[in-house]
Amino acid sequence: MIPAGRVSGEGSGIAIERYHYSEEPDIAAFVPRPAPADPGLPPVVYAIDRERAPHYWFPRDCPRVIYAKGERTSEADRRALFGDTAASKVIAVENGWLERIRETKLYVYTFAGDSFRLLDGTAGYYVSEETVVPLRVEPVGDLLAKLLAEPLELRFMPCLHRLRDTVVASTADFSIIRFRNASPRIGC
Repeated sequence: MIPAGRVSGEGSGIAIERYHYSEEPDIAAFVPRPAPADPGLPPVVYAIDRERAPHYWFPRDCPRVIYAKGERTSEADRRALFGDTAASKVIAVENGWLERIRETKLYVYTFAGDSFRLLDGTAGYYVSEETVVPLRVEPVGDLLAKLLAEPLELRFMPCLHRLRDTVVASTADFSIIRFRNASPRIGC
């Protein structure tokens, strides 16, 4: 698992680590690849910081809508999106993914953070244009238990489309992952 003392430390002298999550347990090296979602980007290796690690404690193809209170989140959006929760972050997934989440074996690859640069501060994406060899690889364990131990709200919904539309139109910070795999909008 991710040790608490080594996950952050920007500017503190602590070695910075970045993380990559995969269902494959034996990746020896991560070679930069083109990013289909960002054709202007050179080939890169993606990694995430500790704060956003829970965004990836899901099967790779699981669609999810993640939103959080940010500095720019309006009072109206705070009431609308967070009025019924004490959490400052919500991760919503479709009901149909529950069993796959329970059954997925996921591994965390830990990288030295020195070759990574921040690509998107809201989503927590870091990229490296160099081949990266992991420092270690470990099983994540029970994904639902890990998610429920975090200071966030995990929501299961029959359909994500309306929520996605609302979040994208809001002032909240958000990340939408693998939405192309969401159930069709029909009926929701």
